[in-house]
Amino acid sequence: MKNLSVSRRYAKALILIGKEYGQTDQYSNELDGVIGLFDASREFETAVSNPLFDKNDRRRLLAAVLDKMELSRIVKSFVMLLFDKGRIGFVREICIFYKQLADEQKGIVHATLVSAVRLSAEASEKIRAGLAERTGKDVVLDVKEDSSLIGGIVARIGDLVLDGSVKTQLLNMRESLKRGEIV
Repeated sequence: MKNLSVSRRYAKALILIGKEYGQTDQYSNELDGVIGLFDASREFETAVSNPLFDKNDRRRLLAAVLDKMELSRIVKSFVMLLFDKGRIGFVREICIFYKQLADEQKGIVHATLVSAVRLSAEASEKIRAGLAERTGKDVVLDVKEDSSLIGGIVARIGDLVLDGSVKTQLLNMRESLKRGEIV
């Protein structure tokens, strides 16, 4: 849990700077580049983050590689700050939170839509439009299938869950019957 709060704090700091300079999207792309570098070369990531290696050597290596990348001064400084504070291992989580904050600034929310069967593009779009109307924000849908729902759909937007699945309705009915309520 501490890692998440640390990552969120660093992401918020960078998003504030990005907003101030109007570079929110650019910083997001640059963070993706750093993550891409770590993903492409696990050996590099290990060399930079492994405390068994000399810290000054690791710092010089990271600085040299960042200088070769086309990064803004702010993002280079940010990544070096993460290294200096021993937080370079959190860079992926920071990037995830940063993207969430950037989307919030743009009025975009991400929703998960789970259905029992494959939905047509038209049905998915109608649901997306309905969620957008309900939230007042632009909605990006991640559509998944789960046959255990039996039928219906479940939509999640942050903490809001709209459950119209047959499975949940049957469970609710069972609980009502156990309590002796008329269904």
